[in-house]
Amino acid sequence: MDHSISPTPYADVNLVLDHFRSQLETLLQRDLFGIYLVGSLALGDFKPRSSDIDLIVVTTTAIVPDRFAALKHMHEQFAASDSDWAKKIEAIYVPDSTFRHGAESGLDCPQIEKGASLALAPLEEDWLFHSLTMRDHSAIVTGVDPRPLINTIKVSELQTAASKIVDGWTKQAADDPTWLPWLRKRSAQMFVVQTLCRLLYTVATESVASKPFAAEWVQKCYREPWATFIVQSLGKLGQPGR
Repeated sequence: MDHSISPTPYADVNLVLDHFRSQLETLLQRDLFGIYLVGSLALGDFKPRSSDIDLIVVTTTAIVPDRFAALKHMHEQFAASDSDWAKKIEAIYVPDSTFRHGAESGLDCPQIEKGASLALAPLEEDWLFHSLTMRDHSAIVTGVDPRPLINTIKVSELQTAASKIVDGWTKQAADDPTWLPWLRKRSAQMFVVQTLCRLLYTVATESVASKPFAAEWVQKCYREPWATFIVQSLGKLGQPGR
């Protein structure tokens, strides 16, 4: 019987998702609650040549050391494969109880960023925005509707999370000698400006949107000089200010 899945319009992405679904169903068995797409695939700004595949894997129990080792091996095998997506997987493994009790930033969970290995790391401030994406936009790879899991998210919580992200970047700019050289890259400028636009959009509307949509919304709402600055940062008009 064919158990293949098609949660996205991209056949090659669906093959990758089907691979992880099969692997995780075998490794986690009944403890797999569901696999959900977030990021650009969920929000509609996915670009096949440059975007990542972002996953939230929800489990019914915390990941024990033996399972963590098996999950890490699974990710390492995929990263060593000849798939075009081998180095473009980002995933977070979270027990369903964190949603019921409020997933606080700082909780240690297995996570993998593109080009890195699976590691235990604390949930960061952007976790709240992932939760909002899961509630309102997520595509289900396998599992049930995640919306009943997610508690009401207050605007004050979004404001606090957004402020922490901005404060962290401000501190990096002041203290991390590698941050400003990184920011001189066009791709980094686009990422920072679009992320800030999305934070503004979410705090104002209590919802999430794609980065391009949020950038357009900020241009219309905040006007000059920010509208021109945003256009410049996206490489659509001259060069951004330095």
